[in-house]
Amino acid sequence: MGRSFNTIAFDPSKCDGCGDCMRACASVKYDSEDTSRSLIQILGRETDKGSAFELALCRQCGDPKCTTVCPAGALTKNGESGVIEWDGSKCVDCLLCTIGCSYAGIALDETTGRVSKCDTCAGNPACVPACPHGALRYVTTSNIYNEVGDWEDLFAPGLAGCQGCNTELLMRHTLRRVGPDTVLATPPGCVPGMGSVGFNGTTGTKVPVFHPLLTNTAAMLAGIKRQYKRVGREITALAIAGDGGASDVGFQSLSGAAERGEQMLFMVVDNEGYMNTGMQRSSCTPYGAWTSTTPVGKSSDGSHLSQGKTQDAKNLPLIMVNHRCAYVATASTAYMEDLYEKLDKAIQASKTGFAYLHVYSPCTTGWRFPTDQNMEVARKAVETNFVMLWEYTPDTGVHFTRPVDKPLPVTDYLKAMGRFRHLSPEQIEHIQKKVEENRRIVERLAENAHAA
Repeated sequence: MGRSFNTIAFDPSKCDGCGDCMRACASVKYDSEDTSRSLIQILGRETDKGSAFELALCRQCGDPKCTTVCPAGALTKNGESGVIEWDGSKCVDCLLCTIGCSYAGIALDETTGRVSKCDTCAGNPACVPACPHGALRYVTTSNIYNEVGDWEDLFAPGLAGCQGCNTELLMRHTLRRVGPDTVLATPPGCVPGMGSVGFNGTTGTKVPVFHPLLTNTAAMLAGIKRQYKRVGREITALAIAGDGGASDVGFQSLSGAAERGEQMLFMVVDNEGYMNTGMQRSSCTPYGAWTSTTPVGKSSDGSHLSQGKTQDAKNLPLIMVNHRCAYVATASTAYMEDLYEKLDKAIQASKTGFAYLHVYSPCTTGWRFPTDQNMEVARKAVETNFVMLWEYTPDTGVHFTRPVDKPLPVTDYLKAMGRFRHLSPEQIEHIQKKVEENRRIVERLAENAHAA
């Protein structure tokens, strides 16, 4: 397997050309206020829709052309950090590298008369925190690839999910991390529907897996864990369930296992509905959302107009906090490092008590958005505080792991999906107020934990 590297990512839709990133770079690298010396350049242009901005920055390419065209060997790619390094003692100032770069990432510094390029500030780029709008991000998820990329995938190849679904991604990452000493329970829903329990006498999972009822997943898993303990073998009892199998039909066994402190990891893949059986609403379906059982339009007799679900979503993670579980957390596949850290903590907590991990998983089919937009929808949910990322233990209480202090308006999230296309201004206002209310609830819990 090759090696992956960290990178600086740019979102032009969030950039307003303020130049703060350039000023930070020039100051750190040259103790200068001259932004022309910055190793990152934001270039503006006018379009029919207004100003647009582009990034000129070394991308630390995997197959860098600048190193290929350098006649003196002054440019080399560091195999550990991934940074393309410049050796001034070898450089002959021919500037061929500036022609070889497609991104204008290496350029002549007129003050010194020599080329200059970004070196990511040794892994702590000054430009990223200087950006007031979040247009720059330092993406470090390569650490996950480098660490676990060679580990065995404990799901068989070829599981059948909808195009663009990220649940299979979540399944594979989770089981690879939990490891082979695992017994897996997947109640009815999208996870077994993809083939985790197999068919025709085969299985899609390389660890023992069973297919409980929606109503008894946690109870059956608790019994299996206790039997393994009785015979002296240590295993991880893992459930991967949908929101229907946890918040609705399966809640009684989930709540009972949590109250008893059963030693298991219960992961909920929340796609906010019964998506595997026809996209029906669940108690985790948000207010106003279209589903096949909360339709939009006039009733068959024309007596009333339906505008989607009329109730707010159940906040299942906060309900689990009230069970005083050993560990509770929310996560999103748009923020894999955060997810992996919480998965590690949940695995550890499941050795002594009940661990609950609630992962928000956009459904391209049921939520009605293009198949290539799954991660963007997941990201927008967090950026608007529609979804908040936090964790809880009895000792530390609740605290945010990725706070969003300047959230985008909730409309930025809602407009990304067809299931909210029908919303009236009053419904959007209701959702915005509910998002703010939920934020205040979690903030108060976090403040109380900090005060304690």
